[in-house]
Amino acid sequence: MDLSREDLPGLVVAVVVCEVVGASPALVTATGSGTWYETLTQPALAPPNWVFGPVWTTLFALLGVGVYLVLRDGRGRQRTVAFGLFVAQYVLNVSWTLVFFGGENIAGGLAVIAALWALIVATIVAFWRVRPVAGALLLPYLAWVSFAAYLNYAFWTLN
Repeated sequence: MDLSREDLPGLVVAVVVCEVVGASPALVTATGSGTWYETLTQPALAPPNWVFGPVWTTLFALLGVGVYLVLRDGRGRQRTVAFGLFVAQYVLNVSWTLVFFGGENIAGGLAVIAALWALIVATIVAFWRVRPVAGALLLPYLAWVSFAAYLNYAFWTLN
């Protein structure tokens, strides 16, 4: 991935920003036991709640590394488009949590996650054009959001 010691400050900033922004809606919508979510009929493949923290922390770190590479290596319009798509998909990522959990709106969450999925694909393509490894770093994120979309759909059909 050709990172050097000089990359460390920028890389750390990118990862920390992605972690903080990604985790921020969970702080707003954090709930204890006996919450709305726990009253929902769970889909068969719903993982236990403890899985989400480590998975999202890992994915946000990968996003941070990917966006750092794009910002470092991209030039001109190619970099601007890639970064713009990244920001747009991140806004939808944060919005999904606020809509689904904060608004207790399963159908709204499904609409947001469908748009999010499309923007993630576009972001991967744009990142890949700048640096293939940057695009590849977002593939686990796409896989997880695909699984989350299945869960959101299953919650919608079951509840």
